[in-house]
Amino acid sequence: MALHTPCDIGPFVPHDGAMCLLDTLLDYDAEGATLAITPGGGDLFVENGAIPAWVGLEWMAQGVAAWAGVWAHIDGSPPPPGFLIASRRYHAHVDDFALGEPVHVRVTREFVADNGVRAFAGILSTPAGQPLAEGRLSIFQPTPDASSFPAQRHNAR
Repeated sequence: MALHTPCDIGPFVPHDGAMCLLDTLLDYDAEGATLAITPGGGDLFVENGAIPAWVGLEWMAQGVAAWAGVWAHIDGSPPPPGFLIASRRYHAHVDDFALGEPVHVRVTREFVADNGVRAFAGILSTPAGQPLAEGRLSIFQPTPDASSFPAQRHNAR
């Protein structure tokens, strides 16, 4: 079951209300997704009339969450939990993101390890393709049968 894009990101991320920072899923494929946000004055991280550049890292992380959530939705499951465990080489070409100016977020899977760690490249750009920021993310996504209590895991020793 394919999704019709563009569409609202809400059903694909485990973030509610103001913590759902992205607006729209523009496109997705087996390796990644492209999403969009148009920052507004009511956004959670507005400072001095703009969004600080460091928030772009969270936009990338939520892009990864949305990508995983799309595939879970297609499989009939809720959005899976995931945790940002590291970022590397996040570089913003701007000091902040202007309110009312759309930003595209592209996340691309680079590898998946057996232990649940996944690596993604992220790029923030204008709709015309001008780069605004880029970086790499490491995400941990627990396996569906993982428990926070080791004694309850099937492979517990």
